[in-house]
Amino acid sequence: MKTLVFYKTLDHYCSTLEAEADQITEDRKKQLEELGAYIYEKKKAGKDLSITVICTHNSRRSHLGQIWLEAATAYYNIGNIMTASGGTEATAFFPRAVEAIRKAGFKVESNGADSNPVYRVSLSEANEPIEMFSKKYDHPINPTSAFAAIMVCNNADAACPFVPGADARFSIKYEDPKKFDGTPSAENAYDERCRQIAREMFYAVKCAKEKLNPEQEINTIKGSN
Repeated sequence: MKTLVFYKTLDHYCSTLEAEADQITEDRKKQLEELGAYIYEKKKAGKDLSITVICTHNSRRSHLGQIWLEAATAYYNIGNIMTASGGTEATAFFPRAVEAIRKAGFKVESNGADSNPVYRVSLSEANEPIEMFSKKYDHPINPTSAFAAIMVCNNADAACPFVPGADARFSIKYEDPKKFDGTPSAENAYDERCRQIAREMFYAVKCAKEKLNPEQEINTIKGSN
């Protein structure tokens, strides 16, 4: 049994996601189960596991996908995994998306740069923060071979019919909350997209977990913000 140490607010957020599986359509469950099977096969074979989440600008959905994959693999005690994100071009991690993960319970610190700031995102006091900033999917810090590419938007899927180095590709698309920018619905739209991506990444990783260690328990020690 593995002990996980999450911040208290984040732990509560994560603990409620499984109960929302019925909000995932059957078609999307099939896509997520395929991702879960990929994770399972890699871990079963004892191979390194790397996943890059790709969207056009690497500003919203791809960052959320990476962060929630990181959280899900820690929550379900999958073991070492390299998560990454990128775009077909670089812009910046959008502030409303940053605020959505902060509200979910992650600790977020910024280097304060005016252009494309670097955010350090933590899920617990014990884990090393993930450095998040906008970049192309082939940026040097991202995996270059034997990784899965998750395409989370139509434009990136069309612009990257081939992702060099990827040994698997999954098209799991999300509506862009950007369409609500500048409207009274913007905050809710970002929170909803954040939660949808969290729910679905947790579902995919749980599918892998159930195959790898079906009887292993999850024990989360409550942290504090």
